[in-house]
Amino acid sequence: MMAQESLRNVVQTKPRKVENDCLLCGREFYPSKCNKHRLFHGNKSENKADHAVVLEELVGKLQDTTLAICSICRTLLLRYDRVSKDAERIKKLITDTWRKMREKRCAESTPSLEVKRRREVMDTEEDDDDKNTASSSLQSTDSAAAKEKLKTALKPLQLKLRIFQEFQKASLQTAEYIMFQAQYTEGRIKEEFVKLRQSLCNEEAARKKALREEEEQKSQMLRKKIEKMSKEMSSLSATITAIEEEMKAEDALFLQNYDATLKRVSQCKPPDPENISGVLINVPKHLSNLKFTVLQKMQETVDYTSVTFDPNTAHCNLIVSDDLTSVRYSDEEQTLPENPERFDMFACVLGSEGFDSGSHCWDVEVGDSTGWFLGVMAESAQRRNKIFSRRGIWLVGHFCGEYKAHEPPQSPALLLVKEKLQRIRVQLDWDSGKLSFSDPLTDTHIHSFTHTFTERLFPFFGVGCNISPLLILPVKSSVEKNQL
Repeated sequence: MMAQESLRNVVQTKPRKVENDCLLCGREFYPSKCNKHRLFHGNKSENKADHAVVLEELVGKLQDTTLAICSICRTLLLRYDRVSKDAERIKKLITDTWRKMREKRCAESTPSLEVKRRREVMDTEEDDDDKNTASSSLQSTDSAAAKEKLKTALKPLQLKLRIFQEFQKASLQTAEYIMFQAQYTEGRIKEEFVKLRQSLCNEEAARKKALREEEEQKSQMLRKKIEKMSKEMSSLSATITAIEEEMKAEDALFLQNYDATLKRVSQCKPPDPENISGVLINVPKHLSNLKFTVLQKMQETVDYTSVTFDPNTAHCNLIVSDDLTSVRYSDEEQTLPENPERFDMFACVLGSEGFDSGSHCWDVEVGDSTGWFLGVMAESAQRRNKIFSRRGIWLVGHFCGEYKAHEPPQSPALLLVKEKLQRIRVQLDWDSGKLSFSDPLTDTHIHSFTHTFTERLFPFFGVGCNISPLLILPVKSSVEKNQL
């Protein structure tokens, strides 16, 4: 009976005058219409009849949309039948919830006395700090400005150090590649000399010795360059470290030495590192026409190619054959040193030997390739970036289904070719200033350039598709080298 009376007192409490404040918990809420709820769900409790009167009265109150009860309290009341028979427990739950919510809201909106006290203490400490530092504020300001100026002066040195570090890393990678080249070249030399059997052992030893000497020479050259860079880096690092240590000194001492330190920074201007041209192993010197050179001493005849490829100039998408007479295009880039001799934008490669006099001829098998060009390139012509916008190149090629002749910076000229070209003969008469292209299979002239040559010219090749490689064809072995 006491529980029923308590629940009835809760229901019969008059609503507050403030609109949208919950009658039970006191929180603001947005009123909404409530559908009729069923409080009993088939429970056969002994106290069902005792609670019926109170719950029916409660249902009537909850259905009244003008009664200010929030949805949380309304839900708790409608679940009364699930709690079985303890109305006081529901009332206590609602009351405790309302009290905790109100305490939380008060705590969030009103700072505690402890928080106020801490703020007052912090304000007092800040005032004391301001008074203590007032006497040295001028000196600190001067020191900060000087340090900032010195930091600005240090930035070029730090940048220079990073340049040296990157260059040293690239040089070490080049040194590893030189070792790879030496090992690869030695293997090729060994294979060739195995074919010549025991009678060629002496020549093999001589070739390997020459290779080792060149490897040592190139490695020594690179080691000296690396050692020089290391000394420059050590000096630069020591200067930077010393200046940074002086910046950590007391303000008075720092300002006293500031002018001398700044002068030291301005005087420390080491030169930028420079790429070393020709640092890679000269592979063609050891492999170009190797069999011809050796067998010539034995008065025997072998195949001889008047031109071979220089792999140190080949673009990273070009793969040069072991005997340096064939080159093919690959979609996968190789990891190669970025030496100055190498083409970096277009898939090109040069011949291993340049010509500055006389007449020279070489035949190239282009096969079914749909993108290729052949010609010559001046020794001073730029090999980096956009090479076809500069002078020093003369070529004939097949581009986009058309045969064209090109002498940069002029625009390419269309060539009228009746049959598809499979083989091209390139003839250079350096003294007469004439470069001619023909089809040796049909003995048909294709195109000629005339120019007064003044410097060494290198055979120039390019291939832009992987359908078929470019192959330099051998000449008759009975032909002497100096007659080509």
